[in-house]
Amino acid sequence: MSKICEVCGKSATSGVKYKRRGMVRRKGGAGSKIVGKTLRKFLPNLQRIKVNIKGTVKRIHACVKCIKAGKIVKA
Repeated sequence: MSKICEVCGKSATSGVKYKRRGMVRRKGGAGSKIVGKTLRKFLPNLQRIKVNIKGTVKRIHACVKCIKAGKIVKA
């Protein structure tokens, strides 16, 4: 499955997942520390739906943001 929206071109973006240790100050601790950082990918919420394009029905991958915004016409 291609992880790119065929309507807006939204694709995976990179990010960081933080590993924390210690109790936070507001709960009575000395403060939480970051002890590890791991690279990760944020994937778009893609759905495979039937779309009406110029009178023909076609299946495409579209993100939910485009579907909700009404950028496509469902078949």
